[in-house]
Amino acid sequence: MNDRLEQRIKEGYRMEYGEAVELERQTPHEALWAMAGRLRTHFLGDGFDTCSIINARSGRCSENCKWCSQSRFHRTQVDVYPLIGAGEALELAAHNAAKGVRRFSLVTSGRTLSDTDLEKACGIYEELGRKVKIGLCASMGLLTSAQLRRLKEAGVARYHCNLESAPSYFPELCTTHTTEEKIQTLRRAREAGLELCSGGIIGMGESMAQRIELAVTLRDLEIRSIPLNILNPIPGTPLENMPRLTDDEVLTTAALFRIVNPQAHIRLAGGRPLIAHLFPRLLHCGVSASIVGDMLTTTGSDIDTDKEVLKKEGFRIG
Repeated sequence: MNDRLEQRIKEGYRMEYGEAVELERQTPHEALWAMAGRLRTHFLGDGFDTCSIINARSGRCSENCKWCSQSRFHRTQVDVYPLIGAGEALELAAHNAAKGVRRFSLVTSGRTLSDTDLEKACGIYEELGRKVKIGLCASMGLLTSAQLRRLKEAGVARYHCNLESAPSYFPELCTTHTTEEKIQTLRRAREAGLELCSGGIIGMGESMAQRIELAVTLRDLEIRSIPLNILNPIPGTPLENMPRLTDDEVLTTAALFRIVNPQAHIRLAGGRPLIAHLFPRLLHCGVSASIVGDMLTTTGSDIDTDKEVLKKEGFRIG
């Protein structure tokens, strides 16, 4: 039966939520991993997409997201600083471009940006566009349509706004904004001519069915770049004592995101050090992309090490 389902997906079939939940419950996980690997190869070949980020404004966030070290509601040791200058961004972007990384993003803490800070950010993007050959992305919260259009004018090609978790579970994690506000931001970004990037964090107490709910929601929004973060519990946050996911849960979640979103890039993001031992296996469970380098407030992955693993496993950066 699963062979027939796989063929239908290759022909364009979109799984319903309930069908995907039953698939996970009734299918040996090793079979799901293998199916996801074949779908990845069918739709995306052996290319591996890379991007990088810089924490361009840190701390003092007005939102109460339970996982985040940058929230002013939590007592953490996170650095606090205003929007960075162009020099720091240029240096890191040029370094990443020289390593073959395809995209670079400024990521700012907070619910949104003021028009003044947005204009400063656009100045950085315009300088990056003149001096560094790398794709430009932005992750700046719940921006307005006019602000998103301004980013597009400044050279930004892709906008990122994570849904973070299933719509049914998100209210358990954050009460200062909603999933619908995030979706509205993504729709505004698309209307502004920007590509979309949106994913979430697993390991925050959600069920496997809710992870599938998130995957289906992203599919319905036609997201083509889906960051998959593994919760890295930060001391001082409400989730600091959350138990770690098992290897099986991580591999199976990645596979299900691929099966539900067969043509999207499933992108490893935060929490890479927690699953470093799984990286080669994840490549064969549907993963096709990664953020490389540091991840905002936590350590990420080493670009050169990733490239060695990719080459060994038969993948190419491109």
